[in-house]
Amino acid sequence: MVIPRAMILAAGYGTRLGELGRARPKPMLPVVGVPLVRWAVLWLRHHGIREIAINLHHLGEQIEAELGDGAALDVAIAYSREHGQILGTGGGLRQARRLIDDGHGTPVVVMNAKLLVDLDLHAVIERHLATGAEATMVVRDDPEAERWGSLRTDAAGDVTHLLGKPGPKGQEGGPALMFTGVQVLAPRFLDRIPPSGQQCVVRTAYSQLHAEGGAFAGFVTDEYWWEHSTVERYLQGVANVIEGRAKVAYAPGPVRGVDPSAVIEAGAEVDVHAWVGPGATIGVGAKIGPRVQL
Repeated sequence: MVIPRAMILAAGYGTRLGELGRARPKPMLPVVGVPLVRWAVLWLRHHGIREIAINLHHLGEQIEAELGDGAALDVAIAYSREHGQILGTGGGLRQARRLIDDGHGTPVVVMNAKLLVDLDLHAVIERHLATGAEATMVVRDDPEAERWGSLRTDAAGDVTHLLGKPGPKGQEGGPALMFTGVQVLAPRFLDRIPPSGQQCVVRTAYSQLHAEGGAFAGFVTDEYWWEHSTVERYLQGVANVIEGRAKVAYAPGPVRGVDPSAVIEAGAEVDVHAWVGPGATIGVGAKIGPRVQL
């Protein structure tokens, strides 16, 4: 089954990016010339999703200018603008419900705009539907899982612990896992989000579902996933793509090399693991090393 609708959470401030986050919203950080939010749209489209909602707050007009109504990407994009107060992951979903709930109980895919992923979304959706879960989190083994609030699953993939707390059934769980920010939600799950203000979807709706012992599944992945919340992680994410560690089958163009419109002047050298984009000029005698995007 192809789920027709998705939401990209794109309203964050990007404070950990320093000057980069003040000049542009995090979803507009370019990876080989393509903003992260465009990568997200391309990944969703690659899996057959054509109706996408995006919430906006900090410098959100840049995102809207980049994507427009989505027609150029063969998708339909609608925006949920958060004026005044930022609403958080839960509040953002609550406000955008009219854009993502088709009224027939069809699940919706949700992802964070700071991600670049290449996991099999069809497999995630199949598991969600097979389990009848209200919510399915994509999770991964990560050394920082405990730092960010881990969860655990049993052998069947059901979530046994959330934010370090066991559920009412008392199941034993496996090793600590980290939520990736990719999830599939039944519309009824959105009823669990408090009706006003800034809300975290994990600490409200997910925590309530877990405490009740409700249908809550995990999908463990080891496929490519990277989030770009700091300058260091952003630079590493760019390097991952240029050097081929990110197997992004849905890339819109070459992820390394020199664009035909770029000018390489006499004596200039460009490493094979660099990306030089349209309109760039590499001056006389300049040397561009690996892991560089221009």
